[in-house]
Amino acid sequence: MKFADGERVHFIDKKGRHYPLTLCKRKVFQFSGETIPHDDIIGREDGAAVTFSRGSRFVVVRPTLAEHILKMPRGAQVIYPKDVGMILIWGDIYPGAKVVEAGIGSGALTMALLRGVGERGIVISYEIREDFSKVALNNIRSYMGKTDNLILRHSDVYDGIGEEDIDRVILDLPEPWRVAGHAAKALREGGIFLCYLPTTLQVASVVESLKESGVFTHIETIETLLRTWHVEESSVRPDHRMVAHTGFITVARKVRR
Repeated sequence: MKFADGERVHFIDKKGRHYPLTLCKRKVFQFSGETIPHDDIIGREDGAAVTFSRGSRFVVVRPTLAEHILKMPRGAQVIYPKDVGMILIWGDIYPGAKVVEAGIGSGALTMALLRGVGERGIVISYEIREDFSKVALNNIRSYMGKTDNLILRHSDVYDGIGEEDIDRVILDLPEPWRVAGHAAKALREGGIFLCYLPTTLQVASVVESLKESGVFTHIETIETLLRTWHVEESSVRPDHRMVAHTGFITVARKVRR
């Protein structure tokens, strides 16, 4: 598929560094004293090699969701791709699911949820900060275009969840234990509650609230560490830097008592 006007692309240099750009006809991209017209990129194929005005060569690609998340504008802190992937699996996000999330943040997890539920599913996102939701919606449209299966609610999920018969409740907020009771009412039987938290004290509070609710069972908490490797000729070793702790994922299932 060829690049189109208005599309988000990434330039990748010989060291693997990414530089994002939204294509716009008749504009010129400037980078480190060099330039390239957007029109030289529009109509090219994904993965094409391009040459800037002073001879520097880049590969221009349509970014993966993980690449887009790491380079997109942020209102709130994003959930890292390594944790987004775990949330999709442990939360069992499937095509056709009806998902409530809070809050939308910068839209990283929302995009993954929208992909997971597909066109037959729906994502309802609670977010009280309009500045966050504005950034998030721009990021989502930039990568996914129009999304008819996203509903944004400018209301406080701590005050309640208006929907019923929900398949999944996914939370990225400071006090998810305040939502446990609302989730117990909103989720269908067999539905899954999942929250993402940075500290052990928060995890302890949410696990206690889930147990006290009387309807949640199979409560588990996990942490994901990501270590990349340097592989080049005879040098095969772990990279000097790794993405270690970013947060804890706590999962529970609603059952009939």
